[in-house]
Amino acid sequence: MRWNPISLALPLSLLSLAMAHKTVDVTEVGKQPIEISFPSGGSLRMDLCSSGVEIRGVEENIIRLAYKSEKDTSAVKVRLKTSGDEATLEVDRCPHENFRIIVEVPRLADLHVRMTAGELQVRGITGNKDLELSFGELGVEVGRKEDYAHVDASVVTGRWMGLRSTCPKEDSSDPSRGRALENTGSTRTSGPARSLSIRN
Repeated sequence: MRWNPISLALPLSLLSLAMAHKTVDVTEVGKQPIEISFPSGGSLRMDLCSSGVEIRGVEENIIRLAYKSEKDTSAVKVRLKTSGDEATLEVDRCPHENFRIIVEVPRLADLHVRMTAGELQVRGITGNKDLELSFGELGVEVGRKEDYAHVDASVVTGRWMGLRSTCPKEDSSDPSRGRALENTGSTRTSGPARSLSIRN
């Protein structure tokens, strides 16, 4: 019997599509690190407990989470769900003192992050960023303006810091390039192709 390559084309394309939208849902209590494959250019929503958090970009197509604390972490609950190029990460039941989380994601990713209190640092990630921290310190590495369309950073009480840009040239007309940004009130600063904002 001879196989017809034309007849196989449609089933194979449907299989590829199904694999691309495969859903992975992992929940762990007191266990880490947690690691799931995730494509570059995807969108990641995070709902994180009050803690010290560093979100950093890596060259791998992966979401990896680890945490540490001097306190008991056996009750820490992490849920990580991916579906195609979208993912959600939830962390709760965290210790109240000296609890730190490191999340590694592809360098090209869109972030939507919500935290009640603590310290949130975002480094080495190109993409849109929607970050909200009610109380504490929020630091965002400001890269080249060409690398992303929009950054929305909100701190109700505390400090917002735009970390030093990686741009090789400074542009005095764009205050988000080539130097640090620091705001403690209700301020908006904008430049071409992006908006950096703090809302009170």
